[in-house]
Amino acid sequence: MGNKPAKQEKKEELMLKIVPPLDRAYTRWLTRDLERIYGFTPRNPRAIKPPDHYIEYMRMNGLLDLDLNDPDLTHLFK
Repeated sequence: MGNKPAKQEKKEELMLKIVPPLDRAYTRWLTRDLERIYGFTPRNPRAIKPPDHYIEYMRMNGLLDLDLNDPDLTHLFK
């Protein structure tokens, strides 16, 4: 006893993805703009020295295994 499930009708639906025509000038501008944004790299990046309390915290927790006064690494911190 109980309700019988209703028969489901099979609907034939076609899903079409239609792309409108794109303007060539717009696509060229868009690719150039995206290339400019995501392809940016600074020419002469400078090293940044963190504040002293960050360095102390990192040394206390073993996160900093480098000696910042090492003469072999001085060229990295200029």
